[in-house]
Amino acid sequence: MKRSEVVRQLRALGVRPGGVLLVHTSFRAIRPIDGGPLGLIAALREALGPAGTLAMPSWTGDDEAPFDPRTTPATEDLGATADLFWRQPGVVRSDHLQAFAAIGPGAEAVVKTLLPLPPHTRESPVGRVHDLDGQVLLLGVGHDADTSLHLAELMAHVPYGVARHCTVMQDGKPTRIDYSENDHCCRRFALADDWLRAEGLQAEGPVGHGMARLFRAQDVVRLALERLHRDPFVFLHGRGEGCADCDLARAGRPAGLIQSPG
Repeated sequence: MKRSEVVRQLRALGVRPGGVLLVHTSFRAIRPIDGGPLGLIAALREALGPAGTLAMPSWTGDDEAPFDPRTTPATEDLGATADLFWRQPGVVRSDHLQAFAAIGPGAEAVVKTLLPLPPHTRESPVGRVHDLDGQVLLLGVGHDADTSLHLAELMAHVPYGVARHCTVMQDGKPTRIDYSENDHCCRRFALADDWLRAEGLQAEGPVGHGMARLFRAQDVVRLALERLHRDPFVFLHGRGEGCADCDLARAGRPAGLIQSPG
């Protein structure tokens, strides 16, 4: 598919020129596009225009090695587009392993945060997108990839989490930090489709050769908070449903720092 057609699809979906756009994507689900993942990135930037800011996740899956924003690859789980994006000229990347990358006038405001632990706090890049009234584009993926729902969990102080750790440089030496993260299987994040559709707040349509969802970060967080305040376990499978990830989260301690470095 030609890049110009992808731009037309993005604008028809409702991508706001001049806005902030957080993209989670699987290129495999929407290909082929002229230019491959770089052609997709160019189309996203063109749809946003010169005043727009494009952001993507860019974190690493390595908990043992200190993060270097100039050389550390993004985890393979994020796909080829995200790992190519942070390497492009003009793209700004977070200085910590829970990294996002962005380009545009608001790039530094989105990604230049202190290390957020757990990863998706209000002070994290995904929190910045929310506070800047950014849009979220799920491109060839579902809400199980929607980091804004993890932000909602933390804002609701959900009573679950799983033990995680990372390694940072402190006083010139690698230092381990232990924390609890609001992680689970994320399959019940699909509930957000029904919540957004019921209020007409999610645009859906073709982009490339796949399907896309577009919505405001503030809308999905607001709707999730309403449900989480009624049932803080709404995103977890119930006991006895056979989901080991959700059972582990339910048995763990709430998300937060467990041990300070040193």
